[in-house]
Amino acid sequence: MSDRVLLIEDDPRLAEMVKSYLGEAGFSVTIASKGIAGIAAQAREAFDALILDLMLPDMDGLEVCRRIRAQADTPILMLTARGEAMDRVVGLELGADDYLAKPFEPRELLARLRAILRRGKSDRKSEVLRFGRLEIDVDARQARLDGEICPLTSYQFELLLTLARHAGRVRSREAIMDSLKNQRLEAFDRSIDVHISRIRAAIEDDPKKPRRVITVRGAGYLFAKAQD
Repeated sequence: MSDRVLLIEDDPRLAEMVKSYLGEAGFSVTIASKGIAGIAAQAREAFDALILDLMLPDMDGLEVCRRIRAQADTPILMLTARGEAMDRVVGLELGADDYLAKPFEPRELLARLRAILRRGKSDRKSEVLRFGRLEIDVDARQARLDGEICPLTSYQFELLLTLARHAGRVRSREAIMDSLKNQRLEAFDRSIDVHISRIRAAIEDDPKKPRRVITVRGAGYLFAKAQD
């Protein structure tokens, strides 16, 4: 399977050139022409690496880097036409893995991209949350019950994950929606209830008598810390 790259770049000619060149090298490239669109794409899909231009029309690329890094550890290669070293320093401090100044040679872009991908794959450790018979594999984005994959949508997996990361604590609907604000869940309380019912159908032995995702009346939901 080819590595998936998200290119956040507002120059259409450059974006298409990079997409074509990386495509010939075996990469699958998705283009976002604005920062907010790039943030949404990263939250919606799993990419292996990001190429991020610091000069974007709707928001500063450094802010895009900060927001994406707060959500994921996807390797980030910054593109900058700025001459000031401080921008590169700030970008690296915000979590970017490398930078490349414009104009650049496509071969150097490819080499740097492959380098951050190698580092990312060697540094990445599999994160699996275990609760009795239920396993939540963060990297694979799968929940498994007794070793069998539970049928969950991407949104439902993220909802389950945010509950599991706060196991033993009640999470209000507002807190859940805030955690998933980039997942395009409908901004209504009832939508959370619908997704919870589908999660229960996938992970509970008896969805009508849930023991893993518990409703706390008037407060929200609690993911049980101790499970069989």
